[in-house]
Amino acid sequence: MITVEQTRNDFESDIGPLVKSFFPEETVWMKKAPPKDPVTYRLYADVREHSMRLLFFGADGREIFDVSDSAELSNKPEYRNVIKRLLYRSLSAYTGKELPWGAQTGVRPAKIALDRLGLGWTEEEIRSFMKEHYLCSEEKTDLSIRIAKKEYRLLSALEKKGYSIYIGIAFCPSKCLYCSFPSYAVQQYGNLMDDYLLALFKEIEFAKDCLPWELQTVYVGGGTPTALDANRLERLLKKIRDTLDFSHVREFTVEAGRPDSITEEKVRILKQYGVTRISVNPQTMNQRTLDIIGRRHTAEDVKRAFSMARQAGHDNINMDLIMGLPGEDLPEAAHTLDEIGKLSPDSLTVHTLAIKRAADLNIYKERYQAMIPENTEEMLGLAAEFMKEHEYFPYYLYRQKNMTGSLENVGYAKEGKEGLYNILMMEEQQTILALGAGGTSKYVFPAGGRIERTDNCKSITDYIGRIDEMIARKRNFLEKEGGAFL
Repeated sequence: MITVEQTRNDFESDIGPLVKSFFPEETVWMKKAPPKDPVTYRLYADVREHSMRLLFFGADGREIFDVSDSAELSNKPEYRNVIKRLLYRSLSAYTGKELPWGAQTGVRPAKIALDRLGLGWTEEEIRSFMKEHYLCSEEKTDLSIRIAKKEYRLLSALEKKGYSIYIGIAFCPSKCLYCSFPSYAVQQYGNLMDDYLLALFKEIEFAKDCLPWELQTVYVGGGTPTALDANRLERLLKKIRDTLDFSHVREFTVEAGRPDSITEEKVRILKQYGVTRISVNPQTMNQRTLDIIGRRHTAEDVKRAFSMARQAGHDNINMDLIMGLPGEDLPEAAHTLDEIGKLSPDSLTVHTLAIKRAADLNIYKERYQAMIPENTEEMLGLAAEFMKEHEYFPYYLYRQKNMTGSLENVGYAKEGKEGLYNILMMEEQQTILALGAGGTSKYVFPAGGRIERTDNCKSITDYIGRIDEMIARKRNFLEKEGGAFL
């Protein structure tokens, strides 16, 4: 247990994740009430208008470091970076560890490079900035710039006054060990599917004309959209196509996701309604791991589902993989990549295991702690070599809290098979209107980089019962912001 005491809480989201990155096995306590568990370290952050001081103590009260620096608090972004650099250097010296992303705690490291490309910066200027301001490694800086250049080219081809729609289907065949998304197992909650769709259809009706711009991408995710039976899936897709204006849509994605939810009829329906991109997500091709993480399908099911999708005419199929799953090591990662190489999907998203607070993997961590590998970075390196050999190119990148090794998730694609929605959502270049339980709409204002959000209820029962309230929330936001947003 590491306690963090602050004179002000403006920088809680910067200090906490950085401390956690150096001490992944420790709980970082940032609340005022004293923790119940024994305290291993104490960090005191004295933040003032023109100065900062960080004091770090061991459990016995022994001072480990006392460091200070100065910055102008009125320039909050730079003040934040000074704090993080000071804390990073101190913890790195104490632990002997260096983090691949340096002092960066944000989820969008490529956005730093992308924004500066848009301002006309050279690669060398960006490289120098990331090293000096974030202490970022050369390897991760190179990856960020490479991805930013790809994103910049793809985004430049889009109409600036466009937006996207995300539609969430909050049902899954079962809940995976690592999952913290608002999703509900069909066996327990399947009786709510029809009511859920009726509520969702009301929100789709609202979405059809609430924004005056071009609709450019539509993404149906979850959960697992194909957890719906074929009849309900067709009703959903028909409603989407009949209601929304698809005349400018560049990409229509449905996350088929779980192989145990995919049938020949469903992939045919997806093709019939103009879906241009789907996912078939194995996460791993090792059966023992699939059993551990609660995926109720086999590696052979993955192959069958992929084959059915290809036979139905789907020519843009993504597959998700997770590196660092319980019980896996380099041989298991190599086996997964070898099996995926035989299928030759059009894109691959390589995730680093993130142990989320609400996931069973964290709730029951004592069962699995010894099974979490310590060489996830080597697995990611293995995956990167695979991508290079098979001509998949990185095109988007994001990080999450509590990721193994303080690493990242990377989307790779064959040329021309990149997921546009993924870029637009991650780099916050466009308004995303989110429909369905747990959806968060992000409104990107045309000037000043301002972003506002409206949230939907996570609970499907609350979503069904309060759908009018959530529609009104979006409508009121748009009416209130008026000209500034539109």
